[in-house]
Amino acid sequence: MRLLAFRKRLLNITLKGEIMGKTIGKVLATEKNPSTMEEFYFWTDPELVLNPFDVVKVDHINDSTTYGVVEEISHITDTANFLSDYISNDFGNVSVQPITHRIGMNYVKARILGNTQGIYIPVLNSKAVCIAEKTEVRDALGLANIQHPVPCGYLEMYQGASKEEQVKLRVDVDARFLIGPEGAHLNISGISGLAAKTSYAMFLLKGIQDKCLAAESSDEDEDVAFVLFNVKGRDLLAIDEPNEFVNEKEREETLELYKYLEMSPTPFKNVHYYYPYSTKNCWNTYLDKETVEHNISINKAHMYKYEYKMDKDNLDLMFASLDDSTQTMDAILSYIISERGNFGQLESWRDFLNEVHKCGEAGSSKNGQGSQEITVQSWRKFERIVKKSIYRNNMFDDIKEDNKETRIREALGKIKKNEVHVIDIAKLNDDMQCFVFGDAVRAIYDLQLGQYSSDDDYTPPSKIVIFVDELNKYASSDAPKSSPILRQVLDIAERGRSLGVVLFGAEQFKSAIHQRVTGNCSTFAYGRTNSIELSKSDYRFIPSVYKSMMSRLKQGEYIIQNPVFSSLLSVKFPKPIYKQFKSK
Repeated sequence: MRLLAFRKRLLNITLKGEIMGKTIGKVLATEKNPSTMEEFYFWTDPELVLNPFDVVKVDHINDSTTYGVVEEISHITDTANFLSDYISNDFGNVSVQPITHRIGMNYVKARILGNTQGIYIPVLNSKAVCIAEKTEVRDALGLANIQHPVPCGYLEMYQGASKEEQVKLRVDVDARFLIGPEGAHLNISGISGLAAKTSYAMFLLKGIQDKCLAAESSDEDEDVAFVLFNVKGRDLLAIDEPNEFVNEKEREETLELYKYLEMSPTPFKNVHYYYPYSTKNCWNTYLDKETVEHNISINKAHMYKYEYKMDKDNLDLMFASLDDSTQTMDAILSYIISERGNFGQLESWRDFLNEVHKCGEAGSSKNGQGSQEITVQSWRKFERIVKKSIYRNNMFDDIKEDNKETRIREALGKIKKNEVHVIDIAKLNDDMQCFVFGDAVRAIYDLQLGQYSSDDDYTPPSKIVIFVDELNKYASSDAPKSSPILRQVLDIAERGRSLGVVLFGAEQFKSAIHQRVTGNCSTFAYGRTNSIELSKSDYRFIPSVYKSMMSRLKQGEYIIQNPVFSSLLSVKFPKPIYKQFKSK
């Protein structure tokens, strides 16, 4: 007993002396758990604090170094089974010292990140395992050679080591793998509120705009524009105004982090807002009337409308959530858009609704209303759907330019580089949200395809980033195949990179999004996620320990996946620098 205790004390003393030299253990290769080209194990001091995502290094052959990232940490003893340990504790007497002293150890599973000389034969047993220095961590994780850096947060390693050995490192993603041309599209997932999905997306967008504004001043070719959809309250309706922090300490800490990340400590620039047209009787935005009127008066905002003659071609967007398996609605839409019957003589939405109503009356086809191929019942169904959105909705009316009114398509048709256009849809019902979103996305896509231009001298930005939360509304895995919005989103996901149209989408559950959308995303950001979601097949390639951590992430913490990185990264990001509205 005394000998065993002495040996344990000696082992701890030896290891603690080695820790000061950054050695924390030795490679452990057994018949059951051998070292391989992909992973290795090492034992370490049971009292040493290591965490998943920490990087370690091992000296290898030919004076090379192999880097690994901690995936799992386990503790074992020489106890044969649970019963043996129970008996050695005087048959479960918790108040006495164990009769038999157990020898215990910690062992760590590390996944190989790479080797300095490209040698991937397994590391050898008993080789010393050390913690890595900051430059080595940067090299091991693939952060050293990023040519077009955009900050995506910062990481902290070795929190159990001395202050001198702890690593704090800015993490950049390569813009060419985030917004193209090498890779594009970002998907952010996590529990509502706890994951802070919008805040993280806006942090990344802020980094992109900072980069583009800096390039603009140095005559570099960086021209990116942004179209954001405000889908929750007033979240994104003051992103050009500074944040009003809770206290001075929070403000100083946030500004210090922005300085550390080499980001501008100022809100977004070149911001334009578009509110749904509202009247006293029908106020379609969560902003108060005084703020709306003020922003319009200083040319920072417009109200948007839809005109019959210009926007009737987008009526199909109102049927995005309808499974039109018989294509009857599609037939009616074709009839209207081709201006058959009396639909070529209409001037307003009111005339349109009246004509649709006439087509749904008994005997209408005999009286020259509608088409004989389309049943009265189908016309009535069509009327119910369009009337729900259009009837008594002042958003569907003629444009009055003197009142700072506009069409979304016209506004986006003039978008310039480094501008941020925020389209407010938060207070609209789901059908109208789909309509506005679909219209805007269609306009952006057409703009990049060169199908229209408002000015012969106008050149659109080479890239336009679209950000929308609640992506599941528009591209869910169970959306009707006939949905025009789903088709548009799929086209962006599959072809948008080459056209300069980039999708930043966020949702609570990644598994709910169409696989052709997520499958074409180059970057994934995982915030706090519940265990049920993590059990889905979408997370099958993520190590179990990392998935367990995802269920415990705090606000301001994300796990990032990008082709440039050698591994998944656990990062933190600062609080928003733009104005935050307090919940009422």
